[in-house]
Amino acid sequence: MSCPMCENEPDAKYKPFCSKRCADLDLGKWLNGSYALASNDPDDSDALIDAMEQALDGSENDQNKKLH
Repeated sequence: MSCPMCENEPDAKYKPFCSKRCADLDLGKWLNGSYALASNDPDDSDALIDAMEQALDGSENDQNKKLH
């Protein structure tokens, strides 16, 4: 099995990765959501819409405060 990031031979210390750099790159992808899976669950869609509406309401309130 090769390193999932760069396909070099894995190092036992960082297995399955070949280096700390590749392990950190993979961790970064997990943390920023690059590995997220799409969902077809309608409840997830509703939650996303609610969160987006709240974020928009919050930004509109912030803009109104700046204007006054």
